[in-house]
Amino acid sequence: MAITVDASAETALARTRRARRIVRALGELHPDARIALRFGNPLELLVATVLSAQCTDKKVNEVTPAVFDRYRDAGAYAAADREELEALLRPTGFFRAKANSLIGIGTVLAERFGGEVPGRLADLVTLPGVGRKTANVVLGHAFGVPGITVDTHVGRLSRRFALTTETDPVRVESDLAGLIERRDWTIASDRMIFHGRRICHARRPACGACAIAPLCPSFGEGPTDPLQAARLVRGDAEAAR
Repeated sequence: MAITVDASAETALARTRRARRIVRALGELHPDARIALRFGNPLELLVATVLSAQCTDKKVNEVTPAVFDRYRDAGAYAAADREELEALLRPTGFFRAKANSLIGIGTVLAERFGGEVPGRLADLVTLPGVGRKTANVVLGHAFGVPGITVDTHVGRLSRRFALTTETDPVRVESDLAGLIERRDWTIASDRMIFHGRRICHARRPACGACAIAPLCPSFGEGPTDPLQAARLVRGDAEAAR
């Protein structure tokens, strides 16, 4: 298969159309795309997302049941015994910083938001340890407010697809927002994360086994032979690590 996309000669309109075709193609390829973190309410999702920094979703999902059972509301996090909380968070790494964030989040939620997680980006990013990425995860999956989550996978794929040249997550988010329909922002992020974990790997993308290849200017960065590429494709269990 030859590269069919010359991004350097692409008009803005052509790039927008290609971006939206990519989102649709990813939907066909990954119809089960979804957030991997398990949660029951906005506060649980906020906590899980904070814990997912520098940690796999699989490990977070192993840790959060005990955390959610012990701390059921914002006030409980605000009043948490630091040593006890750190012990629960230890398997996720950076547990002291994460404990600081959760205690701080609980305190701010209790003092400024009536104990409830706010449903506005401007409010969410005022919480300790919460940036735009975490805020967009919460908005998109807990409140149904479209948001683009630029993690390492979304950033990498956006550049490989030549939808942006930026490396700063905020600028990547801005570029994608200008290309993808707002209603698709959340699901597009989920699909790109799925694709990045399963097929479009950082070191050796499975180009020859990728259905997005006809839309991708970076085809050929990984093995193009279908059989060789197929060996690189990861299933759910491998991708969750």
